[in-house]
Amino acid sequence: MSFSDRVGRLEADDALPLYMQLQRVLRSAIQSRVLSQDAAIPPERELAEEYAVSRITVRKALSGLVDEGLLSRRRGAGTFVASRVEKSFSKLSSFSEDMLSRGRRPHSVWVNRSLGAVTPEESLSLGLSPGAAVYRFHRVRYADDAPMALEYATVPAYCLPSLEAVGDSLYEALEKAGYRPVRALQRLRAIVFTKSQAEALAVSPRDAGLLIERRGFLSDGRAAEFSQSYYRGDAYDVVAELSGAP
Repeated sequence: MSFSDRVGRLEADDALPLYMQLQRVLRSAIQSRVLSQDAAIPPERELAEEYAVSRITVRKALSGLVDEGLLSRRRGAGTFVASRVEKSFSKLSSFSEDMLSRGRRPHSVWVNRSLGAVTPEESLSLGLSPGAAVYRFHRVRYADDAPMALEYATVPAYCLPSLEAVGDSLYEALEKAGYRPVRALQRLRAIVFTKSQAEALAVSPRDAGLLIERRGFLSDGRAAEFSQSYYRGDAYDVVAELSGAP
């Protein structure tokens, strides 16, 4: 079965411009899940031949869907149906828990992990005395095979038995050690990715992203985590449940 047979064809008597017709066909296939998350879109040349339109028309159609957040471009790999994840601000959960709850396979690629003395910024965020020991974890977080976030986390050394205690889930390691946060303060900011960040996340430099800063606290009020996570803007939606005043 050809791609157009599967997702839909253009109508010869349609008055819409060809690029808008192609957008409509692809948008409908994505929304109806005929094209699933992370599905590869054929190259521009193949789509142009399949639908008997110019490559300029195809490029314009795909660019519009990228702008809508329905498609994403991965450098050196092609164009794919975007994988969007809803991150709730009303629940304290880890990246791994978020992905598993959505049927995705979380894993990490480590960039660096180290033991050192707390910096002034970390000292303020974690309420630690100058010179206190902390563990630092820097990694790229993946859902299935797609890079989703860059994570920098700092944890007081008393919260973990060693650097190697952290596998795919920091919160799982903290829970085993008896120091999992029970509440957190989070701050969300819109950012644009630097060149190095974009390379790590397979997006383009200056693409939009989300920075979520989190301070996690134990039941006795001590801070157990300070993290900065840079999420892909084309892959994440942030949601929060609100209630009216009584």
